[in-house]
Amino acid sequence: MTTTGSAILADGLTKRYGRDIVAVDGLDLSIDRGTVYGFLGPNGAGKTTTMRMLTSLTTPTEGTASVAGVQTTDRATLTERIGYLPAEPPVFDELTGREYLRYVARLRELDDDRAEEQTAAYLDRFDLSDADRRIDGYSTGMKKKLGVIGAMMHDPDVLFLDEPTSGLDPRAARTMRETIAELAQREMTVFLSTHILPVADELADTVGVIHDGRLVAEGSPDKLKARAQRADDADLETVFLEVTRDDQTEETTATAPRSDT
Repeated sequence: MTTTGSAILADGLTKRYGRDIVAVDGLDLSIDRGTVYGFLGPNGAGKTTTMRMLTSLTTPTEGTASVAGVQTTDRATLTERIGYLPAEPPVFDELTGREYLRYVARLRELDDDRAEEQTAAYLDRFDLSDADRRIDGYSTGMKKKLGVIGAMMHDPDVLFLDEPTSGLDPRAARTMRETIAELAQREMTVFLSTHILPVADELADTVGVIHDGRLVAEGSPDKLKARAQRADDADLETVFLEVTRDDQTEETTATAPRSDT
């Protein structure tokens, strides 16, 4: 469900490390509210650096960005409006799962009744029956589920998810996909980075492909697949492989399809 206005705007967003390494190069984004944006790219393409800049965890070398109407330079205000699940969830091993979620609720200044309601609902949804066991005994998938609950329990305007289905069993991965779709229906914007292309194909309203720090393609999954060389049987994997070929990057960037919204 798309609402009026942009949830994420980036203008010339650039991140350099030293003199020679350009992690993100002049990135422009305009992402509507209430949409799922699938952010794809090979390892080292700049996906995580982009997410860290959009969440104010990394300062851009050049360019500007705003998320949920807040400039990323205003970190205190921004963190109230967003949720972020990094690829490695920042959970505390010495706590139980329930204690960790109570800690997150206090940081988010949720009232006790709302916090308990959100915690119970999400623990049930993700089948985290071991919430009273210490996190150091959790599997990778259990930590991922706990991390995503912590990221979204305050109902942020924009939710950033870095590889949210990685490490999950098929049932939990399906629950994650269903949850993302429901959040978008509730007008939450989801910025989704994933290597699992069928997940982006299923969930994303718009897909952006980054390669060598530059946005080389952008559009709805159907529009991108229609532009593929083998359009009659193309899938999102075909598109991804075509636009991230090193010998095609410059040409593709010049003619990259932009978002239809």
